[in-house]
Amino acid sequence: MNRTKSTRRGQKALRWQDPHLAREKEKYGQPLPSREFLLQLLEDAGEPVDPEELAHKLGLEEDEWDSFLNRLRAMQRDGQLLFNRRGALCLPDKIELKAGRVEGHPDGFGFFVPDDGSGDMFLSEKEMHGVLHGDRVLAREHGVDRRGRKEAKIVEVLERANHHLVGRYYTEKGVQWVVAENKRINQDILIPPGAELKAKLGQVVMVEIIDQPTKHTPATGRVTEVLGNYADPGMEIEIALRKHDLPHEFSDKALAQARKYPKGVTRKDLDGREDLRELPLVTIDGEDARDFDDAVYCQSQGRGYKLWVAIADVSHYVQPGSPLDREAYERGNSVYFPRRVIPMLPEELSNGLCSLNPKVDRLCMVCEMDIAATGSIKKYRFYPAVMHSKARLTYTQVWDWLSGASKPPRNQAWLMQPLQDLHGLFKVMLKARWARGAIDFETLETRILFDARDKIERIVPYERNDAHRLIEECMLAANVCASEFLQKKKHPALYRIHEGPTPVKLKALQEFMAEFGFVLTGGDDPHAKDYAELLKKIKGRPDEQLLQTVMLRSLQQAQYSPENVGHFGLAYEAYTHFTSPIRRYPDLLVHRAIKACLAGEQYSPGNWEEIGAHCSATERRADEATRDVVNWLKCFYMQDKLGEEFEGVISAVVSFGIFVALNDVFVEGLVHVSDLGRDYFHFDAARHQMLGERTGQRYRLGDRVRIRVARVDLESAKIDFVLAEAQPGQAVDEAAGAAPIESGRQTKSREKTAKKPDRAAGKTTTKGRGRAR
Repeated sequence: MNRTKSTRRGQKALRWQDPHLAREKEKYGQPLPSREFLLQLLEDAGEPVDPEELAHKLGLEEDEWDSFLNRLRAMQRDGQLLFNRRGALCLPDKIELKAGRVEGHPDGFGFFVPDDGSGDMFLSEKEMHGVLHGDRVLAREHGVDRRGRKEAKIVEVLERANHHLVGRYYTEKGVQWVVAENKRINQDILIPPGAELKAKLGQVVMVEIIDQPTKHTPATGRVTEVLGNYADPGMEIEIALRKHDLPHEFSDKALAQARKYPKGVTRKDLDGREDLRELPLVTIDGEDARDFDDAVYCQSQGRGYKLWVAIADVSHYVQPGSPLDREAYERGNSVYFPRRVIPMLPEELSNGLCSLNPKVDRLCMVCEMDIAATGSIKKYRFYPAVMHSKARLTYTQVWDWLSGASKPPRNQAWLMQPLQDLHGLFKVMLKARWARGAIDFETLETRILFDARDKIERIVPYERNDAHRLIEECMLAANVCASEFLQKKKHPALYRIHEGPTPVKLKALQEFMAEFGFVLTGGDDPHAKDYAELLKKIKGRPDEQLLQTVMLRSLQQAQYSPENVGHFGLAYEAYTHFTSPIRRYPDLLVHRAIKACLAGEQYSPGNWEEIGAHCSATERRADEATRDVVNWLKCFYMQDKLGEEFEGVISAVVSFGIFVALNDVFVEGLVHVSDLGRDYFHFDAARHQMLGERTGQRYRLGDRVRIRVARVDLESAKIDFVLAEAQPGQAVDEAAGAAPIESGRQTKSREKTAKKPDRAAGKTTTKGRGRAR
């Protein structure tokens, strides 16, 4: 960039015309032209532009060239512009290119998923040779395949998604390779001689990719860690951690910060706090709970009630920007595998200083509420406090006392009155839930029991009782108060949002229900109450499970966002997560925002939208990882049941067959379309069924079938069934494998044991608490 000073002075004015200059100055001491301004200049040019000429035109100094080039490269990675073969800058849409992500398929082909949402395009095996699942690319439409699908041709790889992966090591005739555990990565990774780290045939290893694949050469890598044999105890979790890039080791700085804290509350910590140590707050959790982040106390007041919900004050210890904060943000949430927890915070905090353990002082944030006899919250107050939990109770224990199945020991008899008041409050809050029309799907929950080898011994139904539900209602109330408080203070926050059905899914649901003589009221804009009314109408029918499952699957996933659009499933106009800061980062942010409001200040963690997207992604990541682990464990459990017959219910219908959930063992497997009978079966997505062309034989979601276990594949974690009878039965009132929508029906203990994904509302029961939907 050789330019005279006079030329610079003449051209320098252009960069100061950037409409986003003020924003860039806030971010950078020496601001560069904004991305938007650069794209506008390229648009105005109407032709490819040499980057040096563009820098000259903008009047950039020589010492700014490297930073300018880095910005251009970052814009190329994001698909906003492209360097062509001559090194000139082009706008992708001008040369009919789109930026997007590659989604691989286990069979070798893939799909190009454009960022603009214009529709996926097919990628042939040949196109997939040079990329791996997750890579970001620029591609153009390239005709249609023989099935009429749009095809894409990859023009350039913008960013590689895979640098390390977990897989199984193989060797044959001097050739070494690793097969990725993520089956969407279909290409094998070649391992050069000497780079296998003494791995043995079939062992699970971690691989660093040295050379990414090209159209003509495969990916190569080196083994960096040998994890062990595939069937070793706990290996399924080790694989899931690495397959899904779950952070599972705390940084030295985060651990050092956690160890520096005292073991208990200090006198200095009490400054500015209300003293609630005499208030008889108690925790109520599952039997196997180890971290207690909420405590409650209820007192009747005339016809109404006063409720205290005390939540562990994690924000006192985890300060913004600290090593612990950075670690918590990266993780986003704790992950609850069967038998193992990957906590968001080190154990010194999660099970110690921030856990509301019994008989010790703990810092907390309190939501104190006055609740009317109708269940409506008349007033509430937030404040920091110090508390002293009087007892650690369990759901089973509390319900046994309340139902009269047993009596509390003499030294805890005093607990009965506040617990009875709490149960009374629950009844009026339940009426309020029904009045506002919150959706409450009836679903079967299960719990996995393990043997001495850490493998599944059996899977059993998990019974919920009123003790679970009353705690859930208390947490919902505190969460609603938190959202209302922040809204009134006009303070930004992360809301837990859950949108209703999309127009396409709504139309499909209405058409499906019409076949059974039902109408979902609400027209083109139904509310939760419309769903709740329809659920009442179908209750008790033999096809209830079918109809309920179709309703559930019409709803979208819940997520975190600074834009409040309400929570459809819970029928709340505004809703946040406040009650679990030990295990969820969004709750920690809400605590900080509330504290800032109490102090008359503003809390800004950065870009709220980006943080919400990140936390939603880490939640989905945890769901997928736990699903992988549970599926593998169920496969291991079914190994010795080959040839056995079971009754089951069709839990899903797809183009390649039907999935069947077994009634007694709570395991799901596939009956392939080729095993449905001697006929051509056609998939009807709208009616959730497979229909035989010649025989008219129908297999529909919710139908009862008898199957025989035909194949169990540990490597792919898949179970194949074949039909053991010719004709399926009618739909039965059994669980069809659908997971509960975010309707408040979660349990702490379930989240701590056998996490079950929430397809409708995007919620995995992470720790098992309905408390925080």
